[in-house]
Amino acid sequence: MSENNCPLEERDRDRLPPILNHSLDRGPKLPFPSYGSFISTLNHKRESGSHSFSSPFLLPAVKQVRELPPIFPDVRHKHRISIDVLPPEVKARFVSEPIIPIRTKTAKEFQYVLLLPSVTRSIHRSVIVCLTMSLSGCRDDVERATISGDWKQVHDFYLTTFDSFLELNGAFKKEANAPFNTIEDSGINIKFVNIVYDALLHTPADTQKSVLKGIINSLLREWKGPRTKDDLRAYFVLVQNPQYTSPATYVIYAHLLRQIAALAEADHHFLMHWFKKLPQKRFKQLVERLQLFITTRLFPAKPEDLPSMAKCSWWIPSATKVLSLLNAANSISCFPIVPFTDFYNLTLDHIDFMEDYHTWQAHGNSNRFTFCQFPFILSTVVKKAIIQRDSEQQMISMARQTLVDKVSRRQRVDMSLLFLNIKVRRLQLVSDSLDELSRKRADLKKKLKVTFVGEAGLDMGGLTKEWFLLLIRQIFHPDYGMFTYVKESQCHWFSSWKCDNYSEFRLVGALMGLAVYNSITLDIRFPPCVYKKLLTPPIVPCDLDTPVGMATLTLEDLQQIMPDLAHGLGELLSYEGNVEEDFYTTFQVFQEELGVVKSYNLKPGGDKIPVTNLNRKEYVQLYIDFLLNKSIYRQFAAFYHGFHSVCASNALMLLRPEEVEILVCGSPNLDMGSLQRVVQYEGYSKTDPTIRYMSCIQFVIVMLSNACLLVEK
Repeated sequence: MSENNCPLEERDRDRLPPILNHSLDRGPKLPFPSYGSFISTLNHKRESGSHSFSSPFLLPAVKQVRELPPIFPDVRHKHRISIDVLPPEVKARFVSEPIIPIRTKTAKEFQYVLLLPSVTRSIHRSVIVCLTMSLSGCRDDVERATISGDWKQVHDFYLTTFDSFLELNGAFKKEANAPFNTIEDSGINIKFVNIVYDALLHTPADTQKSVLKGIINSLLREWKGPRTKDDLRAYFVLVQNPQYTSPATYVIYAHLLRQIAALAEADHHFLMHWFKKLPQKRFKQLVERLQLFITTRLFPAKPEDLPSMAKCSWWIPSATKVLSLLNAANSISCFPIVPFTDFYNLTLDHIDFMEDYHTWQAHGNSNRFTFCQFPFILSTVVKKAIIQRDSEQQMISMARQTLVDKVSRRQRVDMSLLFLNIKVRRLQLVSDSLDELSRKRADLKKKLKVTFVGEAGLDMGGLTKEWFLLLIRQIFHPDYGMFTYVKESQCHWFSSWKCDNYSEFRLVGALMGLAVYNSITLDIRFPPCVYKKLLTPPIVPCDLDTPVGMATLTLEDLQQIMPDLAHGLGELLSYEGNVEEDFYTTFQVFQEELGVVKSYNLKPGGDKIPVTNLNRKEYVQLYIDFLLNKSIYRQFAAFYHGFHSVCASNALMLLRPEEVEILVCGSPNLDMGSLQRVVQYEGYSKTDPTIRYMSCIQFVIVMLSNACLLVEK
């Protein structure tokens, strides 16, 4: 048969990447290095000045990998064979809803079939016979496989299961032809999927190759119309395949990711909720495989093992979009499945992230891919560097503009005009600082320099830090009245007293902005929800009447500020008795302001609406919203605008609230172990008595500093 007359599927298969034996043959088991070891190797090579990145744990791949043809419905449309030209005997009615084959093998039966043959290699034959005979429900073929070590039945299972999306659903769906059209239940037997995949890596090479060939056949299928929920389930199962750790499988993996990334938004919504139901171990493995795929594509150990970047420029965007589904699943979970830092790809610290940032600024979230569109993947180091460089560029721009204005007016140029010069008296520190910052609002984006009146000296950084320290201590002192210190949570919160002028709150916000802008760490302990409110929205709205800082907060946020009150509200929600009769509470709160107790309705007519078992959730949410948003709105709005008057930048859109806190206050945890791992010794070793004594002294200093801070507060 000529090439032109051969079936479409056969021609497409000829174009698929070959699956060679050497890429899947089992050899001696070696420890698989972690993703962190790859980063360490990369950092070491960067420091040594090498530009060639290598990774010892990547498996050998195909020497000349050819990528799959584009998977789009219209690509092969012109090559389709019309059903009218086929013989009558092969014509068949199109089935719109295919029937999933009924598969009855259970996880227990599969484990018996698969795992026992490997045991026979190390245990005496007679013992295995006795063990096999004692297993109730096992069939004769299981016993034969146990004794003979014959993998045929296992091979046939994998060959059939991964042959198509229908077979995948038949094998792993809880009920073959049940719809399961819900985001809460994928309908997939996850436990069975895990057992099958865990066993796959221990099967012979031909079995593993048959799985990959089946996936290729599934991905080459011509899609007609939108994906069904069974198609989504097949993608959900296939993306969990542990074989995608070798560059030899990356062409297949890339096309799988491309199809998932191209799904409709509604389909992504289903996948996102199904991902959040995965066990933590499996979820983390998914994230790590995607990160390794992105890293290997950026810095391949053997570039010849992968297609050229020009031919596969869509690989990284597809993988990043799928990773964003996992990040969204992690975010909407009641409790994060993994820390948000697990989504950082540390190899991106080594790319030109400023070029990526400028491209994102120019094109936004358009079709042109940038990592800044997916900021969860950028580490705090990268984001801090972006903000610092963006700040430096703004400082240079402001200084240049000032010089141009002076020269154009033929005025004398004073180098002090290039800085934000703050002159204050120690005895009138707050009032002088407020006046200076108010008068010099146009200069807030210049480099900060501080002078104490009557004291000689140049500010080389020390005076600026002292000014911040003294000003923060004075403003946050309880006697000053702007902030209250909550002993239970050891943090500061906004006082709810009402006044006519909230300029001092604007001053505190500007101080925080100046600290971030000038890379200075402040000794401020705000609860995490303050940073959520600062990023609501991350860019100041053009309409000044638009509310700012009105974040959606929960009982967990209140717990971090007022743990006793949060505990009481939690008990109200879980109370099993009659809430209305036993608590006798209405939709009204009482708050003390400057010694006077005032009452506020949480909703119109709230003082006449009793809290019942039916409306207690609404009561708790309104209570939280009142305490953390509405009761301090004017104070926080001034604070918000003060912060953004200095830090207004698109870079803020890249940050999580936790990352803003790190920029303002530094890391709340001191990791002495990490410090010891990266320290370099000159003339000493870490075991020398001098170094050991110094480590003890450093530990004592840290403990004393923390103790002094608590006493001071």
